[in-house]
Amino acid sequence: MPIVTGLTKSLLAAAMLMTLAACNTTEMAAVEEPAAAPMTGKTDDPAPGFETVSVGTEEDFILNVGRRTYFTQDSSALDSVAKATLDKQATWLNSNPRWLVKLQGFSDDSGSASKMEALSQKRADAVMAYLVSKGVDPNRLWAKGYGNDREVRDCTERSCKVQNRRVVTNLRTERDDES
Repeated sequence: MPIVTGLTKSLLAAAMLMTLAACNTTEMAAVEEPAAAPMTGKTDDPAPGFETVSVGTEEDFILNVGRRTYFTQDSSALDSVAKATLDKQATWLNSNPRWLVKLQGFSDDSGSASKMEALSQKRADAVMAYLVSKGVDPNRLWAKGYGNDREVRDCTERSCKVQNRRVVTNLRTERDDES
């Protein structure tokens, strides 16, 4: 059996590397994954992985309309930003009447549990009334206030607490048992 020299080992290693390099993983990925949608550079380009979201789906609602409405501390009043979000929601919901809507109200921890639960219910009710005023059938809607039981984040900073003062518009195909 011939002795393999250091030079021969190096040549064999180089040949193996060249053989492996010929296997192009980019070509394999093209077969396994569809090509990404071309980006136009506009702000409304779809997020990667969401290029094929169908109109009228829950994903369409979440990504293209927005399902959260925010409030100032101790208030259930709708400001201009909240109304702009709800205007988009109403337009979408009126175009997609198959969906039922559960409005879930939440609060931060700036008061007693009973006060925060009542406030979160007022927020959910305010969102429901606004959507109805924009033509959404009230029979498709129901509202529930949860107080601060389901905080997005437990925090003390003002910029963080605002995330907890919200109503989330959740699409449903049927009413759930919880009012």
